[in-house]
Amino acid sequence: MTAQTDTTGPVTTVFKVSGMSCGHCEGAVSGEISRIAGVSSVTAVAKTGEVTVVSAAPLDDKAVRDAVDEAGFELAGRV
Repeated sequence: MTAQTDTTGPVTTVFKVSGMSCGHCEGAVSGEISRIAGVSSVTAVAKTGEVTVVSAAPLDDKAVRDAVDEAGFELAGRV
């Protein structure tokens, strides 16, 4: 018999966001996504349009889309 251990850790997800063009845009998107429960880190890069999110569990795409919408941008999907 083998013991089963729970080895789940942080989940990293990369999203594509349309419309970011500067550091202010990055901050707005990061700030809104950071408010989602379980999110521990957000890194937005305007140049690539990519937003890397580290969370305790997989994120609900609708919650991320709502946060990005609130920041004034459009979620294009996952990378």
